[in-house]
Amino acid sequence: MHPILIDFGPLAIHTYGLFIAVAFLLSIWWGIREARLAELDTNVVPDLALIIVISAMLGARLLHVLLELPHFLEHPLEAFMIWRGGLVFSGGLFLAVAVSLWFMKRRHQPLFRWLDVAAPAITLGQAIGRIGCFFAGCCYGLPTNAPWAVTFHDPACLAPLNIPLHPTQLYHSVTALVIFGILVISRKLFKTPGQRMGLYLVLYPASRFVIEFYRDDYRGYAGPLSVTQVMVAVFFCVGLFLLFRKPKGESV
Repeated sequence: MHPILIDFGPLAIHTYGLFIAVAFLLSIWWGIREARLAELDTNVVPDLALIIVISAMLGARLLHVLLELPHFLEHPLEAFMIWRGGLVFSGGLFLAVAVSLWFMKRRHQPLFRWLDVAAPAITLGQAIGRIGCFFAGCCYGLPTNAPWAVTFHDPACLAPLNIPLHPTQLYHSVTALVIFGILVISRKLFKTPGQRMGLYLVLYPASRFVIEFYRDDYRGYAGPLSVTQVMVAVFFCVGLFLLFRKPKGESV
């Protein structure tokens, strides 16, 4: 694909970084829209979005570095080159959730209602950000003879070159877009705050668990499963809890 969109010599615009920026801006826009519909303070959205993005990128990059620690010990400066790709979403989601919980408690905001606002905004960002992965060649798939296989030729790509591969980045993107649509359509169906986020945390981990079997980039392993599959299994359980929890009269 085309990991570098425009090359000015010493200054280059990386396609991955561009799509991450677009994903961030559209997520904020959609989050403000959702907050307005939920009758929440829209001024919280930019602050929350900034905190989520920073913590998510730190968590995602940290997990990627830990999974490929021998390489980064030999090339420590590359740990900071996020424009080349190399973000593990499950690591980002874990840290972003933890920091967001702290932020909401500090601002005295209704946590579960904000979780419902954040769910579609996060998913929209995923759908767009994964296109950046596709152009960068990270998160690549297994070799395949499927008619929809993609072949990377640009030496700057992170994927193996000249080999037909599963376009797992696009699997992620399309799946996230479908989940986004489901979350938007079902907004009025849930009566208990937090259930919409619960639905996201059931649908996303389930799809991610399956797609992981078609990935070929190294993600660390825990027996027959990848580390990512273990982490999304935990998120899946959290999602079930949010979907079926019975609030005890709290004002959320």
